[in-house]
Amino acid sequence: MTPEQHNIQVGQEESSKMCHRVPRIFRRNPSSNEDCYNPLVVSIGPYHHNDDPNHELAEMQSLKNEMVEQFANKSRKTREFLYRNVAELANSARKCYDEDSTKDLDDNAFTEMMLLDGCFILQFIFCFLRDPQNLKLSNRVLAYFVKRDLFLLENQLPYEVLTSLMSLGFGNAEGKKLMKDFMDEVRGLPRDKSRDKENGKGLDCRFWSRRPAPKMNNQPRQIPQTGEIPQPGEIPQPVHLLDFFHKRFMGERGQGNPSLRGDGQWPSYRSVMELKSVGIHFMPSKTDMYTDLRYKSTMRGGTVTLPRIVIDDGTKSLLLNLMAHEACPGSAEGFWVTSYVCFLDSLIDHSEDVKELRKKGILSNVLGSDQEVADLFNEISSFMVCDPNTYGNVKSSIEEHCKNVIKKWLAEWLHDHFSSPWTFLAFVGAIVALVLTFIQTYETLYPGNQ
Repeated sequence: MTPEQHNIQVGQEESSKMCHRVPRIFRRNPSSNEDCYNPLVVSIGPYHHNDDPNHELAEMQSLKNEMVEQFANKSRKTREFLYRNVAELANSARKCYDEDSTKDLDDNAFTEMMLLDGCFILQFIFCFLRDPQNLKLSNRVLAYFVKRDLFLLENQLPYEVLTSLMSLGFGNAEGKKLMKDFMDEVRGLPRDKSRDKENGKGLDCRFWSRRPAPKMNNQPRQIPQTGEIPQPGEIPQPVHLLDFFHKRFMGERGQGNPSLRGDGQWPSYRSVMELKSVGIHFMPSKTDMYTDLRYKSTMRGGTVTLPRIVIDDGTKSLLLNLMAHEACPGSAEGFWVTSYVCFLDSLIDHSEDVKELRKKGILSNVLGSDQEVADLFNEISSFMVCDPNTYGNVKSSIEEHCKNVIKKWLAEWLHDHFSSPWTFLAFVGAIVALVLTFIQTYETLYPGNQ
């Protein structure tokens, strides 16, 4: 390896451990997305530490001290002991942020910030999932905004700090389970027991609503500690919470999934209803990973399987921050969420497309009208440049189906005559009438011929 290659590799490794800022292009285009990257009620880390000193963010700072005391009591450790534990990681944690954001914080102030924010995150997650009575928030709406703020790209804490505190407060096994359960809670998908039997390891998900979710009992996927080598099927050590979420729902990042490899062709995009009219139907995928998007040819035409998604007030912010995370150098392997959003945008033009995906169990809308969901995807992807090779086999298969004249004719004929009971009955009635007319004509021409 040449010195230049070594320097590049070292730079990439350092960049992959960074808590990045949102790339400028994300904040500029469109301007209506600006608020999706800023915390509403709680700041984590140095980037928004001094924002809005006299309002919501400042009010939450006082609550952080109460959460530290709760965490210390639960872990049976003194606050001083927790501080010393975090102080050992302060130097490496400081390197995760750009220098301008931490230059005004001495070692004591920076360590105190890491302690407050780390204990707040872990105690909030524990109370949110296991002990809501002790969640020191005025209402569940405020808790919802806190949950939203924890997944902003500029509102992150190095995961090594969380890992260290988790081992003291919960133990490694319980800490890993809490984190994994929280990711599933944020994703908000329903649990489907039939899928669990099919897959052997279905996601432990949630009902399609904002009601408090039941506790989960399935075993978590193991998260290796710093320095450990991840085993096959394990999630590599995440950089922060947002990166954890990204890794949690990326699956194997396309390994062994031919639908993720493209042939370089640029297919034309068609909406859900257009594709339905030519015999392509939709159903939810088995794993709900963002990478699990497939096409299968069937007797009726074709079927596209898509990961399920819940659309609520926090969806836009979560997707935009995941996409911003993917755009940062060294942060994520591939642009899977970006490509997934772009693919959904290509399928959704109008409210009818959203309605069809809802009927198929792929999309749950708790945001508002179906048109609002269509507008959301059209707005999110308005400035994104999508890689045509991502999900290339799916797109190519759809394009091939749409260019097949026989399949299109058969699909249109089935759609016209069998799309509803009434069209089917009308078709049968027409056939019966034609047969009776033939019999009557025959008897008129050949009255003595039985």
